[in-house]
Amino acid sequence: MKKLFFMAAAMLLIAGTVSAQYYRPRQHARPRQSTYNGNFRPTFELIGGINIANIVKSNGGNFNTNSKIGANVGVGFDLPVIYPLSITVEGLYSQKGYTQNTPYGEFKQRTDFIDVPILAKLHVAPNFNVLVGPQVSFLLSTTNTFDNGFTQSTQQVYNNTSNGYNKAIVGGVAGVSFDLGRNVELRGRYNIDLSKINEQGDQYVPAYRNQVFQIGLGIKF
Repeated sequence: MKKLFFMAAAMLLIAGTVSAQYYRPRQHARPRQSTYNGNFRPTFELIGGINIANIVKSNGGNFNTNSKIGANVGVGFDLPVIYPLSITVEGLYSQKGYTQNTPYGEFKQRTDFIDVPILAKLHVAPNFNVLVGPQVSFLLSTTNTFDNGFTQSTQQVYNNTSNGYNKAIVGGVAGVSFDLGRNVELRGRYNIDLSKINEQGDQYVPAYRNQVFQIGLGIKF
């Protein structure tokens, strides 16, 4: 997971450096607000990227997990409020979960969510933005896969069954974005559940919260 995180961070840093090199202030620049006029505007956005997901345990110190790679895809709306603040609302299909190596084989859990973040977006520098705010996540289904090296079994549990998982989760999001052009945005996010997905846990799986590192692109219209 550390290698994946550092790779994502490096990509964001390189994109920011390239973006800054292409920015050149006009010779007779107006007040600072004019610098951002190209991106400080109402937009509709198509979003796609990858998730590097894992969990945060509330107990169960011997329950060790590894990251699971998933996808996120959806749409967003960015509405300027007052310079340099805008509000971003998104709807994302997001794959989360974790993997675990056990003495009997490898266990993988994928949880499919609809994430709805509502974020304050600050245009803090040319082509660079900071975002923070709450998120509500709605559980669609859970897929458990176990591979013992000889056979593989899969169980899918849908949202309308009684499976002991919370169907709506409140979380928080923090991230940055780089405007690679007027209509393209590079995004980096970290989001974490503030409430547990399995409130009580059991003797096999402790209570836990999802955490996800995200990197992706947004195409703005």
